[in-house]
Amino acid sequence: MGKLANISGKQAVKTFERAGWKKLGQVGSHVVMVKTGLRVNLSIPQHRELSVGTLRALIRNAGLTVEEFLELL
Repeated sequence: MGKLANISGKQAVKTFERAGWKKLGQVGSHVVMVKTGLRVNLSIPQHRELSVGTLRALIRNAGLTVEEFLELL
């Protein structure tokens, strides 16, 4: 398993875009992303460094595994 530490919100948004997610907009300091065919929205905080727990929850909600996410990174 790879390492999820030191990933910024900006990097996370770019990685989820590679996985087919689209930016819907921004609410405060969070970018909201959607994907056609899924009823789940991702709300990604734009912090310099995302906590590992937050990032794991986003990856799980996106329907990806940690390994798939790290390959896209």
